[in-house]
Amino acid sequence: MRSRSLRRRTPVRVRVLCLIVAAVVATVAGLVRVAYVRDLVAARKRIGSTPRHTVESRFGAIDYAGRGAGDPLLVSHGIFQGCDGGLLSMRDLVADSRIIAPSRFGYLGSMMPDGASVDDQADAFAELLDHLGYHEVDAVGLSAGTSAAVRFALRHPGRVRHLVVISGSFPRSRTTRIPPRWARSFYNDPAMWWLKHFARPAFFRLLGVPRGFPRSPAQRHVLTELSNAIFPIGLRRRGAVFDAYVADPEINTYPLEEIAVPTLIAHAVDDPLTSYSAAAEAASRIPGARLVSLDSGGHLLLGQSERVASGTRGLPGSEPGRLMPANPTAGAHRVEDRAGEDPKGPVSPRSRVTCANTAAYLLKARRHTGSR
Repeated sequence: MRSRSLRRRTPVRVRVLCLIVAAVVATVAGLVRVAYVRDLVAARKRIGSTPRHTVESRFGAIDYAGRGAGDPLLVSHGIFQGCDGGLLSMRDLVADSRIIAPSRFGYLGSMMPDGASVDDQADAFAELLDHLGYHEVDAVGLSAGTSAAVRFALRHPGRVRHLVVISGSFPRSRTTRIPPRWARSFYNDPAMWWLKHFARPAFFRLLGVPRGFPRSPAQRHVLTELSNAIFPIGLRRRGAVFDAYVADPEINTYPLEEIAVPTLIAHAVDDPLTSYSAAAEAASRIPGARLVSLDSGGHLLLGQSERVASGTRGLPGSEPGRLMPANPTAGAHRVEDRAGEDPKGPVSPRSRVTCANTAAYLLKARRHTGSR
């Protein structure tokens, strides 16, 4: 009798338990949905707070933003960014310059032309500068923006005073390999948002953050800003796919030896995303290029803004507030970060030149050459 009664009660208990579990799951899913919508609304508000402008070109609309006053500086932003990310990335690196940050093809309000190429992007930069009335600029390439910045220097050398590449995606870096097709399934808001909130170590690896970072509240704040700035992905997806599958791999074919403008490359040794050794090899191929090595900070150069800024401003022939030297012949001096090593070999810690050593070298070079 007791066993029959227990069997009659068991289904009721199971049903009640299932209802409780379903209610909990629905509540959690609802809370996650609310947080997701809230974050995307905040992301769109951040974009809306950036003063943006649009220029029509033969490649379609070019979306751009500007900030500051002084010598013009063109920023080729990184993957999953845009004009907003370009401004944010340069905020703590440059003073006394007019920053011009276009959204590259497929990002935010910039069109993705049919059959777009990196050469087209370089020419679009030139058209934007024509519209703004600038003939010469300092050009900065950030991460996946390296290809467009380098191509701009190769196709329009008379318009580039100096080329700076920060955490660049250079030949032989793993970022220049064409990703598998399934990788683009992560190029959307739900997937990236889920990684950001529920698989943070994997999300940070995608951003190029080394283990052990962030190391301070200030670095955590910068990382949070940069992490939030990639959303909404939907407004950047076409550009990100172009970067990963076209622009990044294409740099493997560029004749870096033909770059004819003073060039500086800044890269962290512990960058887990773009290869430091590839950056060092690129510096050895570009005539007169200077490599500024940073011992830590990863791809985002966390905690290194002041050292990068002081390193670039301290070049021979530079003027106060200028990003690069005013005298093009100053590029004849090269800062080697590898003591006679094969560029394809491992980097010895003893052969790394830190920003402090670079500054000492440059000051010595300035006294020797008599440059001001």
